[in-house]
Amino acid sequence: MGFNCGIVGLPNVGKSTLFNALTQTIAAQAANFPFCTIEPNTGRVAVPDARLKKLEEMVKPKTVTPTQLEFVDIAGLVKGASKGEGLGNQFLANIREVDAIIHVLRCFDDDNITHVEGGVDPIRDAEIVETELMISDLESLEKRWDQTVKKARGGEKEAKIRLAVMEPVTEALKAGKPARTAAPDCSDREAYKEYRMLQLLTAKPVLYVCNVDENSAAAGNVYSEAVAAKAAAEGAQAVVISAAIESEVAQLESPEEQKEFLESLGLEETGLAKVIRAGYKLLGLETYFTAGPKEVRAWTFVKGSKAPQCAGIIHSDFERGFIRAETISFEDFVKYGGEQACKEAGKMRSEGKEYVVQDGDLLNFLFNV
Repeated sequence: MGFNCGIVGLPNVGKSTLFNALTQTIAAQAANFPFCTIEPNTGRVAVPDARLKKLEEMVKPKTVTPTQLEFVDIAGLVKGASKGEGLGNQFLANIREVDAIIHVLRCFDDDNITHVEGGVDPIRDAEIVETELMISDLESLEKRWDQTVKKARGGEKEAKIRLAVMEPVTEALKAGKPARTAAPDCSDREAYKEYRMLQLLTAKPVLYVCNVDENSAAAGNVYSEAVAAKAAAEGAQAVVISAAIESEVAQLESPEEQKEFLESLGLEETGLAKVIRAGYKLLGLETYFTAGPKEVRAWTFVKGSKAPQCAGIIHSDFERGFIRAETISFEDFVKYGGEQACKEAGKMRSEGKEYVVQDGDLLNFLFNV
């Protein structure tokens, strides 16, 4: 099960620098000119989780495998992208493939780094990208409108549901609001399914990443404060990082060196940890663990998933032949000192097909195929 976040924004806002730092690679060329990223670069990063380290200390397995999140560095967008300007068509096609959008906004002044719009204004920059995505979505809906109306009038059930979903979304887009503001409640499964099938760009969850100068990494600045206010008004999220600092941290070899460097700047954690945590929350993801002498491993699942679906993440046979899940909470595992002690204390539970897996559960699946 893979989840990916597309890193987007105007040219020269720090997208590729952030991507390089996040993935600790030099796969994406970071340069001071527009469109230095022509093909989307993809990198997978380990999700930092202190619980995994604790399990390693207790279980002492041969290997430890963290869960991962994928980042896609997408070419910079400019005004007119929805009409094919710049690399617009490619940008829109690439962003359609990701699960969530990490929108990098330049929140620092630097005369040596050109800005495609002539000056620093993160709110304006955000609106440029959002407008292009909304125009693309509106055009996509308009192309489907007549055929959907025709099918709905002909009595097709799915078309009637689709039309009922498209109407408020179209009105929202015309009013300058993203599609997600008019999304049907996910409890209405048929409507929500039709909404997802529309594959609208502005339906994707968004995380604003404020790329600030090194001196503003700890507390932010007036630019990042404006973005935070925008995010709050939209019910979105925003984090403050310094891509320049992240680049330096990525080059330090040991965790001790990284920690010392961050502390010298008044930072408690890397920007990676912030973005990962926010990205997980954005996608509605949680983590369960499997632990044994051969391997301690973290697994990503969608919040609200039941035990058989989580078993299927490991192998489809586990889901198909699911019998039950032996379950221990992470807190109990640590408190009582391991699996055997939890069994003796009555803290290992036997859960069936309807059990909703909780973040931090240690699971052992029993199945028969």
